[in-house]
Amino acid sequence: MMKDIGPVVSRHGLENHGIVKAGTVHWNYSSAALYEEALRRGEGTASVDGALVTVTGRHTGRAPDDKFTVEEDSVRDSIDWGDVNRPMAPEKFEGLRQKMLDYLEGRQLFVQDCHAGADPEHRLGIRVVTEHAWHNLFARNMFIQPDAGELREFIPDFTVIQAPGFLATPEEDGTNSETVITVSFENKLVLIGGSGYAGEIKKSIFGVLNYMLPPRGVLPMHCSANVGPDGDVAIFFGLSGTGKTTLSADASRTLIGDDEHGWGPGGVFNFEGGCYAKCIKLSKEGEPQIWNAIRFGSVLENLILDDSRAPDYDDGSITENTRVTYPVDFIPGAVIPSVGGHPRNVIFLTADAFGVLPPVSRLSPEQASYYFINGYTSKLAGTEAGVTEPQPNFSPGFGGPFLPRQPGAYARMLADRVSKHGADVWLLNTGWTG
Repeated sequence: MMKDIGPVVSRHGLENHGIVKAGTVHWNYSSAALYEEALRRGEGTASVDGALVTVTGRHTGRAPDDKFTVEEDSVRDSIDWGDVNRPMAPEKFEGLRQKMLDYLEGRQLFVQDCHAGADPEHRLGIRVVTEHAWHNLFARNMFIQPDAGELREFIPDFTVIQAPGFLATPEEDGTNSETVITVSFENKLVLIGGSGYAGEIKKSIFGVLNYMLPPRGVLPMHCSANVGPDGDVAIFFGLSGTGKTTLSADASRTLIGDDEHGWGPGGVFNFEGGCYAKCIKLSKEGEPQIWNAIRFGSVLENLILDDSRAPDYDDGSITENTRVTYPVDFIPGAVIPSVGGHPRNVIFLTADAFGVLPPVSRLSPEQASYYFINGYTSKLAGTEAGVTEPQPNFSPGFGGPFLPRQPGAYARMLADRVSKHGADVWLLNTGWTG
């Protein structure tokens, strides 16, 4: 019998997701309460600045080879199946779901009800169910908090169930390993098992938005965005490690968001309520806004602390992909709600590790379409499991791992918006030149 506790317990209970025999369920805890629970449960330690410091386990980056989409009738003809969007048979998904529900039986769970999308016309109600308090704090940081009055009647449009301790059985479940990340659009459900890397939670929902929003007239984008004093919006496309977070956190401009946005009829809006920044080689002089955002309420992943409990940002012994998450309003002057007008400048970022591209190029409309489809960059160490050296990579839309549809569909939407709103398009090399 579940015991539900929390500041606000939704009337739409976990039994609607098949979870009927969990232990205590902690509903919509505040950041402080989740922080306290994480420390009490031994999930992390406190840094000298008050951040919660955690370790993600064997997965310190995304596991793209373990990601699947359920091959259901309603989506079969619209998914770009292949190495990115691997199909999973519906019966395999049902088997995995039942196994995960059995695994959760009797366990304490944490639930956050939140929104993805700062534009109320296009937002998605998201429920995140986790077995660890710190992953729930991550979700609270990364998504947008509803008003307290909304939580009681909250009914999610999509649910994520994340259980790092649950391990798949490849020969039975049709997975590639004991780790599995799979999405079912008909069940409106994401299952994450065998990975404690928190980024799988946010990127799973990003993939969902990339599928659901284009038919609604919204271009989903793997980009950061900020706005200048004159209201000029700039967006920065790029894969992890290319500089989206760093370049958008510009003290002379105000931040809209650092990673995921939609471009709709009214302009740009952030999908998220927080930031997820890389920490390797972080310095107060180089990135002061990110540095100052690391305080109580933020979560550090895979950082080593010295004897004074100060993080050693130069230590990549666990992974080069050290991370911090914090609410977007930890950045001074951030735009709240996180919406802006139509972009004046569209910037493609590539961390070229091979000295091929010039530092800055202004692109014609034809070149813009070409580079958007190609999405050339270098995979950098730590951003994915097994990547330890820079590798050349071509990622359509500068976000290929998260695109369920054919890349051309997103490219056409971008070209239409650039043309309609007269934006300039630039290619910026944040890697090496010459």
